[in-house]
Amino acid sequence: MKQLVAEVEAILDQALPSAKVMPSVLHESMRYSTLGGGKRLRALLAMAACAAVGGEIRSTSSLVAAIEMVHAYSLIHDDLPCMDDDDLRRGKPTNHIVYGEAIAVLAGDALLTEAFAELAKMPDKYGISYETTVRVILELAHGAGSQGMVGGQVMDISSQDQELDADTLRYIHEHKTGALFKAALRGGALLGGADEEQLRQITRYAENFGLAFQITDDILDETGKVEQLGKAVQTDQRLGKQTYPRLYGLEKSQQMAKRCVEECLEALEGFSPEAGLLRELATFIIQRDH
Repeated sequence: MKQLVAEVEAILDQALPSAKVMPSVLHESMRYSTLGGGKRLRALLAMAACAAVGGEIRSTSSLVAAIEMVHAYSLIHDDLPCMDDDDLRRGKPTNHIVYGEAIAVLAGDALLTEAFAELAKMPDKYGISYETTVRVILELAHGAGSQGMVGGQVMDISSQDQELDADTLRYIHEHKTGALFKAALRGGALLGGADEEQLRQITRYAENFGLAFQITDDILDETGKVEQLGKAVQTDQRLGKQTYPRLYGLEKSQQMAKRCVEECLEALEGFSPEAGLLRELATFIIQRDH
């Protein structure tokens, strides 16, 4: 995993515009929030899904860059005063604290746009077919858009200070967090040449992985420490957000996350040992402390 994370950093460093290119402050801001931090889970999942279906990890390079750019843009915007109003991310000041709100907004906009430009280069850079390229672009667009991550964020914001039922809370988590995981996994599987049954099981894995991750995130927001998480804690409580621990309690939430991981592993039962990284990542997400 550490070796792959280092490869992700190198891919991103090459894909992002240099800070020496005008407008320098914009490119510097984009690189500030995208490079040198984070678990790179979405990139790792794309790589792991590709390997699990017998593909070459190198073929995911553009998707790896794009998915991490979209994730970085979402964090920049998520931290803005009009959203969650956070001043710490990955152990350093958030983008708008360093560059101001206007540049932060525009850096997020640019990262989102550059992500799709990077995907469009796949046929020339890596020999990916145009048909697969279009399918992968569609996966990311759907995962990041109004019926994916952005839609989940809207529901999350509009539901503050409300007592939500289990279905609404699940919807928020599946879209705000899970949709981008699903795009990474399905995109990676498509690039690896997955058949329909493999894609179905990867999708099952993705849905359970995303939920397990977000439940664990909810738990860490209540029980974690700033030094470990690299961001503010008890943010959900401050913003009046409904979470799994608030709805079900800590113990049951932990049990639910564990059951989601079991579902992930069951989805991979028909895969070869090449799916080992996917298995490790599923176990990792509920054991993490940040």
